[in-house]
Amino acid sequence: MRPTMSPSRGTAARRLAGAAAVILLAGTAPVLASGPANATTDPSSCVTDPSARLASVPSPESFLGFPLGVGQQRVVTGEEAGNYLAAVAGASKRVRTGVMATSVRGQSLPYAIVSDETNIRPANLRKLTEDIKALRDPRTMTAQRAKEITTSGPAIVWVTANVHGGEKSGTDAALKTLYELAAGLSCDVAERNENLITIVVPTQNPDGHDASRRQNEYGFDMNRDWFARTQQETDGKLELMRKYPPQVFIDAHEMGGRQYFFPPNADPIHHEISPQVVDWINRIGDANKTGFGHNGACGGAVTTECYFNYSTYDLFFMGYGDTVPAAGFGAAGMTLEKGSASAVPDRVQQQFNVMWSTLGWAAANRQEVLTSYFQQWKDAIAQGRAGTLEPNEVLQPGNSVQFPVPAEQVRSYFLLPDRQLADVRQLVERLRRMDVEVYQVKKSLRLPTARIFGGRSATNLTVPEGSYWIPMNQPQKHWIQAVMGEDPYVPFPYFYDVSSWSNPLLMGVNAVYTGADVRPNADLIDKIVNTGGGKTTAAPPLKGSYTFELDSAAAAEFTFSLLGQGIEVYRDLETGTASFPAGVLTPELNKSAKLFGVTLTPYTTGAVGTPISLPDVGLFQGTGISLTSGSHGEARYVLGKRWGLDLTPVTAADINDNTTTFTERTVLVVPDGSNATGGLTATGQANLRAWVASGKTYLGLRNQGTRMARAAGLTSTTEKPKPTGYTVIGSHLRVDVADSPVSLGRPAEDFEFNNNDSILNPSTTGTNVLTYPSGGTFWANGYTVNADALKGTVALVDEPTGAGRAVLFAFNPLFRAYNENGLHLVANALLTPNGSAPAARTAPTTPAVDPARAAAAAAPVADDQGGGWRPITIEVAAGDLGRTTAVVQRFTDTATVAQANGSAYLTIPNPQGLHSDEHPFLGDLVRTLKSDGIPLRSVVG
Repeated sequence: MRPTMSPSRGTAARRLAGAAAVILLAGTAPVLASGPANATTDPSSCVTDPSARLASVPSPESFLGFPLGVGQQRVVTGEEAGNYLAAVAGASKRVRTGVMATSVRGQSLPYAIVSDETNIRPANLRKLTEDIKALRDPRTMTAQRAKEITTSGPAIVWVTANVHGGEKSGTDAALKTLYELAAGLSCDVAERNENLITIVVPTQNPDGHDASRRQNEYGFDMNRDWFARTQQETDGKLELMRKYPPQVFIDAHEMGGRQYFFPPNADPIHHEISPQVVDWINRIGDANKTGFGHNGACGGAVTTECYFNYSTYDLFFMGYGDTVPAAGFGAAGMTLEKGSASAVPDRVQQQFNVMWSTLGWAAANRQEVLTSYFQQWKDAIAQGRAGTLEPNEVLQPGNSVQFPVPAEQVRSYFLLPDRQLADVRQLVERLRRMDVEVYQVKKSLRLPTARIFGGRSATNLTVPEGSYWIPMNQPQKHWIQAVMGEDPYVPFPYFYDVSSWSNPLLMGVNAVYTGADVRPNADLIDKIVNTGGGKTTAAPPLKGSYTFELDSAAAAEFTFSLLGQGIEVYRDLETGTASFPAGVLTPELNKSAKLFGVTLTPYTTGAVGTPISLPDVGLFQGTGISLTSGSHGEARYVLGKRWGLDLTPVTAADINDNTTTFTERTVLVVPDGSNATGGLTATGQANLRAWVASGKTYLGLRNQGTRMARAAGLTSTTEKPKPTGYTVIGSHLRVDVADSPVSLGRPAEDFEFNNNDSILNPSTTGTNVLTYPSGGTFWANGYTVNADALKGTVALVDEPTGAGRAVLFAFNPLFRAYNENGLHLVANALLTPNGSAPAARTAPTTPAVDPARAAAAAAPVADDQGGGWRPITIEVAAGDLGRTTAVVQRFTDTATVAQANGSAYLTIPNPQGLHSDEHPFLGDLVRTLKSDGIPLRSVVG
């Protein structure tokens, strides 16, 4: 039994009579049992008996019919979880509740705030949380006031779970945590409640929970959505975090096997996560080792119901539920992972034990945490003022920094207004909604030295009026660098996600940064509607028009909005600009333009150009396409929800049989998947060619999208074999942009996101719209090996057939809906008018297949080893190949081996496209390799 502790802020202790006994399980930490009916409700006292609870607060047994944790019979349903949270809140004076978001299917995402009865009173809660928010800006906080807050105020801890819907034990453990805090009368409970304000979010993904599915309704992995906030569930959560900023953040998950992970993390750790945060995370890990119970640490003969650290789960990509709380909020963000093969009681109890010990550490160290919390913002401001970036470090035993952060100063970022201005403004809003201060330049200035995104430098660079300035001399310096940095500077080559997410590169906007100490004449931006969008002046309503640059994803979304409202839109197919009649501009429509960041320029003459219209889109769901995750879901979200298009499901049978479900569509979108033909027969392929030739558009995404087109004779592109050791881990690369209706509005050089995509040789029968440079302008960021293999190859092809076209992306332009320059290219393809279709409703003639396309169709098809994601690749020294192979064969017999330059590469197929944290054995495999003493040169999952 844990020793009795008195709360650190002076709660008296006295024992209550009649308390029930503490239940102890062999090999586990103590579990709190049901309390007696005669327990006191006096908030001024606490007891040493951990089983004493308020009888007025419903226990899990009384409400659900079974306990949570030890003795639990099944997982709690989503409906039960919401009802139980409400019941506890309704019965306890320590709890307040709210709804942080609504899911895609309309379900509420409830949360509970729990603390002692004094802290939780509305006025006190507002003041305490405002004090915490004030600590985040030392510029407005005196040392004396900071000391008062850190000495007496509670810290804020978030306990969240179930961002992956099928991982349910965290939900139940969060409910158990809520109950103990809401009902417990022990001094352990009192200490936590007096020193902490705890935010409990049992499920972040109710739709996925109900469907036992990792993703949300649109197939998005919401533990990759944090910086972009594309999904409404994520967006609502982050707004609530801004209201109640955490110092500690728990994100409870499940993994394969029967073990448990809590930090310290695996490398890499992003360099801009502050040393204070890393220290807290590691010390909480030490506390969790003590509080875990069960079989203790894994090792030797202990292989189940045990914990491990320093493996699998890194702290690098800024889309996770640990990295964003850490870099964006200065919190100890922690991923907890429990093996899903364990029995329900073990899963829930272990999750609860770690949550409870984390809360105990935070309560016991509250003053130190708050003091360090205040200090890290002071440090960030000082670093930003000096232009200092945090250095790379590794924590995992046996690792060393392989790639240090370069010795360069960064004092300011500038977003230039010369192109993609609506997306620039969207980026400004994204930053502002994470409490970044952004200013608009009122008078041009000159930078003595600057770095231009894409690896170039300049001297005496003019920043024009209207640019947006993001100074690093502000509290959010760490977050600014984490999402704006041209390169994340990975210290150690281990990845289970991507290696680049630079927001200016994702959006393809013109951006620069500098180490020069400049102080522009600029105004602080307070909201997106004040960034310059909407009409500049009024146009004559009867004969005039408004024109806007259709050169960005935001402008494209505005265009679809106009078309969806039945407004006539015209496009200049030379310049890419769009226009519409002035008389349709209402105040609501003008506000919409402001929100999208689209500037409307008035003209006294009417709208000019080629009329554009909403496409009639078919979304392919044939063989190889997952309907619950990845590319198909991204298409449903971007094209369906955001752009408002009606998407008609089209099957392989529809194409093979030439049904009207297929033939009446004007566009067919083929998402990425794992099958080269999609289930089309030779007849179906002929039908597809004839349909395109009649004036329709085939839009193919990444592997399956391009391979289906090739098999049908719609392209002469072929796939270039990847050299041994080739690695492009979600990186950005420069591309040259050719003139094409698909590239309207894009600059001559752009950037695209490559995630180990197929390498396509150029087309000889169409326009190679995006080409990786073959000369000295070739550039890549993130982590790449042998990326030179891409030189001279293509990323986007526009292939004409008859009056129609096939637009083929080698990459996924809809990736996570945050690849804005890719979204704009897709919009261009959808909005581009094709040649006239035959007037009569007769079956179109199937065109002959060009010999080059026929040869491409006959070429061998590359094995799809990544399933819409990536295969697993383990790199070791060639001399360690034998030992490594022996270990890998314990887990799978599917690995292939190649050697180059002293390294051996073992590639394990991943046909379901699973990420590392959901893979059934990758984590165990990596841990086994390390425990056997095999040095890993790189691991890519």
